[in-house]
Amino acid sequence: MTNNKNRRVVITGLGLVTPLGIGVDETWRALCAGKSGIAEITRFDASDFQTKIAGEVKGFRAEDFLPKKEAKRMELFISYAVAGARMAMEDSGLKIDSSNENRVGVLTGCGLGGLLILEQNAKILDTKGPRRVSPFLIPMLIGNMAPGIVSIHLGAKGPNASVATACAAGTHGIGEAFRIVQNGNADVMVTGGMESVITRTCVGGFNAMKALSTRRNDAPEKASRPFDRERDGFVVGEGSGILIIESLENALERGADIYAEICGYGMSGDGHHMTAPPPDGEGMARCMTEALADAGISHNEIDYI
Repeated sequence: MTNNKNRRVVITGLGLVTPLGIGVDETWRALCAGKSGIAEITRFDASDFQTKIAGEVKGFRAEDFLPKKEAKRMELFISYAVAGARMAMEDSGLKIDSSNENRVGVLTGCGLGGLLILEQNAKILDTKGPRRVSPFLIPMLIGNMAPGIVSIHLGAKGPNASVATACAAGTHGIGEAFRIVQNGNADVMVTGGMESVITRTCVGGFNAMKALSTRRNDAPEKASRPFDRERDGFVVGEGSGILIIESLENALERGADIYAEICGYGMSGDGHHMTAPPPDGEGMARCMTEALADAGISHNEIDYI
């Protein structure tokens, strides 16, 4: 298929792995019931840390989505990505075969990647020497292994990439995948974000830069309050959120159910500070303005239900 600029792009599949549940339905039911996924950290002993809470995924079984041998050696962020992708694919009803495999790609966002395996092997290197370092260290460390492993399991041979832009990585992943479909370089993209870095290094590092909430360890369900005047930092979490996006033409041709249309995408840089946004929010406003312009709509047309 030749490139067809500015094609309409729609969402046809959803997959979630969250601290509230495995899957869209379970997560949605918990949200509607007002439940919180934030609780005391159990992945390591956080008693000497300023922050003792996080959004850990509970009850996840990698072997439900991967062969048992592969599940044992896979870093969690990759397992979460595969799980989310499989659920999103099933939800979308999309089938990948020799007729479309080159037109289905994977582009995801991941801020850090396999931090736990890096911690573990840094200790091994220091105590036991380089010969004992795991051969899976590098493959399980790099963030772009998530879309790579997803593409292997789904048989998607189209564009494949990963973005690493901290907290914005998942959104940037969706935006860049949107551009690929919009421009006609693929018909379908598996996209979204994943992360699993509830480790000593991550929590310790964010505590050192005073980024995490520290005042609500005794009330974890009240700690994540991004727009509250009393906010004292964010809460680190883990999981994956995966979408199947495709051209409207492709979705209609195969009779897919459509959740929504992606109309515009904006990106901006603050040029202000290494970690803090400008106090007037100028960069965020510019980003939203660019997204509206890209979509060709006015802010007066924005609403929610």
